[in-house]
Amino acid sequence: MAATELHKRSFSLVILVALLGSFLALLPFAESWLHDTFVTSTMAGNVVDTSLRIFKIILWMGLVISIVRYLAFIILKAATRGSAETEVSSLLKTVFSIIIYIVAFFLIFQTQYPDVSLTPIFTGSTILGIVVGLALQDTLGNLFAGIAIQADQPFQVGDVINISNRGIGSVESVSWRGVKIRTFDNKLLVISNSVLGKETIEVAPKDNLNARLVFFNTLFHYSPARTAQLIRDAVRQVQNVSPKLKPIVRIRNLGESGIDWEVKYWVEDYKQYNDTDALIRQRIWYVFQRENIHFAFPTRTIHIEPKPEIEPAEELINSRFERLSRIPIFAPLSDEETEKLAAASKVKVYAPGEPIVRMGQEGNSMFVIARGSVNVEIPDQGGSRIVNKLAENDFFGEMSLLTGQPRSATVSAAEETEVMQIGKSAIRPIFEANPGVVSSIVAIIDERRTALKATITSSEEDDEKSSIGVIRSIKKFFGLRD
Repeated sequence: MAATELHKRSFSLVILVALLGSFLALLPFAESWLHDTFVTSTMAGNVVDTSLRIFKIILWMGLVISIVRYLAFIILKAATRGSAETEVSSLLKTVFSIIIYIVAFFLIFQTQYPDVSLTPIFTGSTILGIVVGLALQDTLGNLFAGIAIQADQPFQVGDVINISNRGIGSVESVSWRGVKIRTFDNKLLVISNSVLGKETIEVAPKDNLNARLVFFNTLFHYSPARTAQLIRDAVRQVQNVSPKLKPIVRIRNLGESGIDWEVKYWVEDYKQYNDTDALIRQRIWYVFQRENIHFAFPTRTIHIEPKPEIEPAEELINSRFERLSRIPIFAPLSDEETEKLAAASKVKVYAPGEPIVRMGQEGNSMFVIARGSVNVEIPDQGGSRIVNKLAENDFFGEMSLLTGQPRSATVSAAEETEVMQIGKSAIRPIFEANPGVVSSIVAIIDERRTALKATITSSEEDDEKSSIGVIRSIKKFFGLRD
């Protein structure tokens, strides 16, 4: 279609140039013939001469206009090839064409009337231009602002733009006068270019994945890791959420009444972001209903009198007792001693990747894994290396509990992990009441250490010295008599 139109314009230009050129070539002969045939007086000669000169100006201007229009068509096609935005090129074409026409007219006029001075004309034009410029100040401001906006093209038709304190919507048209925006209330917002050039504009391109944020909250006692996973899976299934980028669910703040969350997702069609935000909030509500999670709401606790210290519930102590009974190093303890140890232990929960103990850190407690798993790491070539992975009912830190030795490795939670912490103050009364249990615990520790050292062969004498040293360290640490 474009090639056919170009051929038509080229053919029309050739015909028009040929005709105008023929007229211009024949004018001298026509001028001579008219003078010889009709001119009988000076006045008649002046009329004929003036008419011919005006006719020449018209012919030359017709030739210039034809060539300029043809060249402008070629340049416009080349400039807008592959682009849907043609307004800026069309506007510039019109402006430059008018300038060329004016310059060409004065040059042609000067060739026909060389004795006429153009200075008064330019002077009068300058004064007239000033008057017109002042009268059309706003219009010209829109014109030049429109040229600047269309040349820079910060947004295109179909993009969603947000203009501060004015509105948000989809761009319907961009012209030299202003921009038309269809708001999400289906109203038409028209803003002039001179005003638009002074505003801060937020652009959401139509062919771009634009991000959105949706906020919600939960009560403090719900697991953050589990909540994030549930919401992430729900948001990924929502229509208009791009599958190219995984939604991000993260804690925005620890508020007064609960945990404040934000969901960052990427929308395919930004014009529908209001509906998509609403659908995501709906899905979050249904997830909370299914999983028995509650939204946070403003709460205030009034303490009338200090609360008495709450003793551990019997069921909780029984659960800890059962777990400690399965720990080998506590096998020498009686049921009564194990129950006391369970009552004195503390339960702590750690986030994925959070260190529980660090290498070289002073310690006087051990840990039993009640839920989850941990990684045991040691330094290796400027980084760290995982040497062991412990799971539920495993334990670590027993040497720090018994002897107060610094931690020999860093232990971090591999997932959300719940541990029982047994401190020095919990086991000391047991050692004081039953000093003989120390030797039994040390023997079990030696067996465990020997099993772990597969590549090290120790003599019985070394084991005996090691056991004696450990026993002395324990007695010294707990202040027990030999």
